[in-house]
Formats: sequence, structure tokens, C-alpha cells
Amino acid sequence: MPITSSAKKALRASKKKRVFNIRRKNTIEKGMKDFRRLIASKNVIEATKLVPAIYQALDKAVKTHLIKANTSSRTKSRVMAALKRAS
Repeated sequence: MPITSSAKKALRASKKKRVFNIRRKNTIEKGMKDFRRLIASKNVIEATKLVPAIYQALDKAVKTHLIKANTSSRTKSRVMAALKRAS
């Protein structure tokens, strides 16, 4: 357990940030899971509609340093490649 007041405050802040980070990560994972499911079922039109939401979630994760920029770029590239292969 933290002893100093600054360490206690850091722990409180960390707990709050954890909630936001988990929520943001779940948004990315849910979007990717839905996207993969649609691609597997050859539903390209619905998958295309999910792309902006996936991009937005990835960009927000990069903005808050949840994931690295290159990870986001790689994921976006793979999403578009999967979409192109499916069409």
C-alpha cells in the first residue's frame, strides 16, 4: 500500500484511468470481433460500415497512449486488407 500522500493520489488516479483504459480496449476488441465475424460470413457491406468506428476507437487509444501509433496503423492496414480480400 502507498505510504506518502502523493503515492496515495497516484493510486487513486491509476484506478480511475484503469476503468477508462479497459473500456477503450473493450471497444476496440468488440469492434474487431464484429468485423471479423462479418468478414467470415462474407457480409462486406456491414463490415464496411464498421470501419469508421474501428478507426475512431484506435485513434482514441493512440491519443491516450493506450496503444502505440504503429500498432494502430498496423491494425488499420489489416482491417482494410481483410476488407479488400473479402470483396
